[in-house]
Amino acid sequence: MSETSTSAADGPDETASPFRDRLAFDLDVDICVVGAGLAGLTVAREAARLGASVAVLEGRQVGWNASGHHLGTVMPGFGLPISDVIERVGLDDARELWALSKEGADYVRATATEDLIPGINPSDGALEVSNVDVGEALISRLQTLGVGFATEVEGWQVDRVRSVLKTGRYFHGIYYPKAFQIDGRKYVHGLAALATRAGVRIFEETPVVSIDFSGIRKRIVTPTARLRANHIVLAGNIHLGAPLKRLSDTLLPVWRYAALTEPLGERLSETIAFSGSVADSDGIDHFRIVDGDRLLWASPETTWNARPRRLGAAVQRRIATVFPQLGKVPIAEMFGGAVGVTVHGMPQIGQLRRGLWVASGFGRQGLNTSALAGQLIARSILWGDDRWRLFSPFELVWAGGTTGRVAGHFIGLWARGASSAAGVLARYREGARAKERLREARLAEANFKAGTRGPAPRRPPVPVARPMPPPATLPAEEPHPPASQESEQISDGRM
Repeated sequence: MSETSTSAADGPDETASPFRDRLAFDLDVDICVVGAGLAGLTVAREAARLGASVAVLEGRQVGWNASGHHLGTVMPGFGLPISDVIERVGLDDARELWALSKEGADYVRATATEDLIPGINPSDGALEVSNVDVGEALISRLQTLGVGFATEVEGWQVDRVRSVLKTGRYFHGIYYPKAFQIDGRKYVHGLAALATRAGVRIFEETPVVSIDFSGIRKRIVTPTARLRANHIVLAGNIHLGAPLKRLSDTLLPVWRYAALTEPLGERLSETIAFSGSVADSDGIDHFRIVDGDRLLWASPETTWNARPRRLGAAVQRRIATVFPQLGKVPIAEMFGGAVGVTVHGMPQIGQLRRGLWVASGFGRQGLNTSALAGQLIARSILWGDDRWRLFSPFELVWAGGTTGRVAGHFIGLWARGASSAAGVLARYREGARAKERLREARLAEANFKAGTRGPAPRRPPVPVARPMPPPATLPAEEPHPPASQESEQISDGRM
């Protein structure tokens, strides 16, 4: 299931910012992380816990972009379907990658507790629903995840899905009981606080002007100071800036928007009786209930930055389309954030050159991938863990620049249109089958009331016996010739 860049939080945690000053003095550390998002903060925290000195440079504020604006769904997996991962790297490596994604989800669960991050408010369960009737594909995927990849999943039939989601737009579903949700913005700021406690020094409003990768000690120049480090981790997503434009150009920037409604009262629980997050299999809609009676819904997506408020009406229309009984819901807040999407659909995790690491491309991936990247890179630097090589087949690929953004926009429109058309066709077929069953039921009822069991089954016609014609009168037999004559005839014939 893909992650979206929205949040239910009311705004940045201002109480956590005073100790994150701008870097105003030269500094030497073991590891420098560029970018104070989820991945960068996880790298920093884990490296500090393993004994390294770590500094984080952030051009703006902690979690200001996508890392602080998301639905907070945590579950194993990647943005690329598991069948495509198997095709790309083989079954064995695909299993190892999946195991890493599960480790990432476990890391977030262990970190996002009330003891470590007060108010994180975790809740369990995630449901992936299909817009079309694909029962056979569902069974195949359940077997792959449950048997081949040891993931706890349940298949939900149409009736069960619609018992908790009162809409005819969804058919089968896959339920992940071990998945969970958290308050995304509280998590990123809580992670920054935990990293600081571990000894990490975080500097906000400190953009990177230039980087010298040569030598054992890398040099980073900021507007007000210089920093030296043995290792540099680039975790700045699409906002790495001019010094790293070539890396940023491998990501397609995608802005995802969402709305948080006003309290909707009992009508929301009557419409959506599922406490976890819900996402459709086409990646169009992603929603969940927060605060008991408010709906958090992510849907519009663009490859160009737009004001979130302008898209409020689009979210309202989408909610009314899926759940007509809710009508035009009042919108309290709109959110938006940019993520970096890779061409191949997998995150960028690994070593670019000696001492230079990348943790990026988490658009449509989920919280678990940023966590696994942080753990993996910290252990690779300090323990020599080389499992980052599992991501080597998913190399850096240019995203196409402006042309790629235009193409991505139209591909997105086409995908939404195709999904909508497929859904309309599936619902039409379902309606036709329902009408046929109703017609047959009415016919059976009419036959019962008429005292008959319906038309008797047709039997093959029995052939009618026709009278035999009288036997023809045979001509009278001539008397046999005497033996002497017969003998003479035979004798004559032989001559």
